[in-house]
Amino acid sequence: MFDWIQNIADWFVFDLLHLKKGQHLAEALNFFIYDTTKILLLLFVIIFLMGIINSYFPIDKVRNFLSRNKLYGFEYLMASLFGVVTPFCSCSSVPLFIGFVKGGIPLGVTFAFLVTSPLVNEVAIGLFIGLFGVKMTVIYVVSGVLLGTISGAILQKLKLERYLTPWVKQVLANAQKEQDAFIAEKQTFKQRLPIIWNEVLNILKGVVPYVIVGIAIGGLMHGYIPEGFFEHYMSKDNLFAVPLATILAVPTYSNASGILPVVQVLVTKGIPIGTAIAFMMGVVGLSLPEAMLLKKVMTFKLIGIFFGVVTICIIISGYLFNLIL
Repeated sequence: MFDWIQNIADWFVFDLLHLKKGQHLAEALNFFIYDTTKILLLLFVIIFLMGIINSYFPIDKVRNFLSRNKLYGFEYLMASLFGVVTPFCSCSSVPLFIGFVKGGIPLGVTFAFLVTSPLVNEVAIGLFIGLFGVKMTVIYVVSGVLLGTISGAILQKLKLERYLTPWVKQVLANAQKEQDAFIAEKQTFKQRLPIIWNEVLNILKGVVPYVIVGIAIGGLMHGYIPEGFFEHYMSKDNLFAVPLATILAVPTYSNASGILPVVQVLVTKGIPIGTAIAFMMGVVGLSLPEAMLLKKVMTFKLIGIFFGVVTICIIISGYLFNLIL
């Protein structure tokens, strides 16, 4: 889908600047240009679409539907399954997180999506089948969905809404006022468009600096962390390899399709499959660039709680994978 962006990044770095493939600077710059362009495009489209949706669907109805007790946790599973069909990395999932919160969807349900979306998608599933077979793929997909569902349910129980940043609270307040205005005046789409567009620009102004800083950090890590750095710490003889692999994954930044070939190499070198997958989940589901982006919408305490719950779930999954397989 984004091959044309990659072609632009390659042309700029390798043809225009005459940098060589494999150089740290070249790889970091190429990564930065590609991901910045891709994520800003996604950011614009997603926020605009969510603005349209929010203008037509009353916030209270969405909130009430996903908060009904009779769903018995089904709303978390629904959010996780929705995450499976959205091909976004952790950083590009953040705009959807903003849209979900703006739409009045409970925070735990939103977290369920935020956890699953980068972990499991159609590209990752296709690659996983080719690298590890159908059985491993099914186990991975089910564990990814369960990870998002359980994490979302736990985070919802903690009632963390008070740890959202004042900026998000202001966005929510404005969203409710806009919704009331839309309902009261029964405006046409053409009449709604200026308000939607203004909201898109306001959100972009608040989020874009964090996107650029986050991707810049990811680009530096992508280009400068040496090969073989992680394999040294994840041998099968290390009892603490799973938590260590998960923690070591946090400074790295990639999507599922980008990290899967690395996971295959780790497994072929004798690293247990559960440890390798825990590393993959940590890379995709947790990263410093993601934390930078989330800082706009969450306080440090909420980011710490979110990362802590997901980390524990990933570690448990890694040990279970090693035990079963």
